[in-house]
Order: sequence, then C-alpha cells, then structure tokens
Amino acid sequence: MYHPLLDTLIAVANCGSFTKAAELLYISPTAVMKQMNSLESHLDLKLIERSPAGIHLTEAGEVIYRDAKFLMDYSKKSIAHARSTLYAKETTFCVGTSLLNPAKPFMDLWYRFNREFSEYKLHLVPFEDNHDGILSEIEKLGEKFDFLMGVCDSKEWLSRCCFLQLGYYKKMIAVSREHPLAQKTVVEIKDLYGETLMMVKKGDSHTNDRIRKDLQTHHPQIRIEDTPHFYDLSVFNRCAETGNVLLTIECWKDVHPGLISVPVQWDYQIPYGLLYSNNAPEDVLKFIQTVKRKYSTEETS
Repeated sequence: MYHPLLDTLIAVANCGSFTKAAELLYISPTAVMKQMNSLESHLDLKLIERSPAGIHLTEAGEVIYRDAKFLMDYSKKSIAHARSTLYAKETTFCVGTSLLNPAKPFMDLWYRFNREFSEYKLHLVPFEDNHDGILSEIEKLGEKFDFLMGVCDSKEWLSRCCFLQLGYYKKMIAVSREHPLAQKTVVEIKDLYGETLMMVKKGDSHTNDRIRKDLQTHHPQIRIEDTPHFYDLSVFNRCAETGNVLLTIECWKDVHPGLISVPVQWDYQIPYGLLYSNNAPEDVLKFIQTVKRKYSTEETS
C-alpha cells in the first residue's frame, strides 16, 4: 500500500528544501528531515542528496517520486474497492470516522433513531484528516461511506455533498499546556492581544471569515497566521510546537494531548451535522428523513 511518508518526499522534491517543504506540509523542518530519514530507512534507499545549492533527488529518488502519485491513487482505490466488496452483500450503513470527524456523534444519533432500520448493521470506515486529501474523501460519500458526522460550513465541502445540520459547536481556542492562557477558565478577547492566532485561510468558511473580519477590524493587536483551509493533526502539532494560539471548537478538546482548549467570551459557533452523498441511495435518504422528522418533533414538543 501507499506509504504516507511519500507525501514528504514529494514536497521536498517539489520545493527543493526542507524549510519550504515544512511550510507546505505545515510541520517543522526538523520533522521533515526525520520523516525523510525514516522513509529512506524503510525503503533501504538513498532518495535525496544535499548540496549548497539545495536538495535534489538521487536516481532512486527520481523513480520513487515519479511513481508516488500513481501509487497513492491506486492504493486508495484498491482499499475502497476491497471495503465495498466486503460489505456489498450485507445491509449496512458505512460511517466514516477520523480524529477530527469521529463516528461517536453518529452512533449517539443512531441509537436514538434506528428502530426503523433494525435490519441494518453499522460499519465504521477510518479515513485521514489530511488537509491536501480531505476533499477527495468527501467526494467518496456514497462510495466509500454513506455518512460522515462533522463540523461543516466549508464551501468546498458543501459543493461536494449534502448536509443536514443538527446543531452548533462553540468556537474556542487551544494553547499548549505551558501557555499562560492554559490556566484560565475563560478567555477575553483582550487576553489575546500580542498573541498569534492560527486560523484557516480566508475564503472557504463563512464563520471563520466573520471572526477574521471582526478581529482585524476591532482587535488589530492580535496577529493572525493562516492555516490550510482544512485542519489536520499537523495544525495542532504546529500550535503545540510554536506556542501560538489556535482557533478551534469544543468537540476537538481531546485531539492533541499537549493542548488545552479554553472557552472565549464571544458568541461564535459553527454548524455540525450529517454529511451524505448528492446521489444518496433510497435507504440513506430514508434515514435522513427519519432524523429530520424526529428532530422536528422533539423541537416542537
């Protein structure tokens, strides 16, 4: 199967330096070097050469680099096909699960509304929260899995799937355990003055764009550092390594053991709910309608 460290090789080769590759991958240059050393050790091949002019691939590295993208695509397709074959003969709902989009909220929902689907089994399908690959995972709704439960006001996500909103999560901040703000039970916006706040780049999330505009207009004392549009573990790692402050949400408080999540005195929140395919089959749509109906009944009762 495709080795995830090949992503590091591709970045190093394209950028020509560990520093630039680190910026692209959103990890430290030291982490890039360690990953390259690990990949070379794993393959027992010398892949890169270092010189005053920069970094270039060896002949072996050129071969691996050339085939890496093919390997990545073929491996993902192979795994997805194997999983779909395994469960094709069963009456099953497949539910995606990842570190940032865990299946537990779906399970809680399922056990409230599953009486009409007593013949169905649930199968959890893991996937990675890779900021470069998450959109391809969203596009697999209806193929790799039937449902995802997660936070969503992303224009890119919503252009690729349907979304049933079920509620909101509060926006919070995360800091390293050694950060002075980690001792607070609640943070005021002025406590962030002089800090660097990491948040997603402008343009994809209405909620985050609104927060950015408010901070830049009324609180210019807070520096803003752009992250990729979609968080993955590398963003949380960077927060822990740099001592910066990370804009996060309440359901991610346990994502990184080195970070503490702290509420902020503001009213910002972001919608969460069920994501499913634009071309969902009848049974998926039936479950969605069941949830809609019962949620509506509970709200009016």
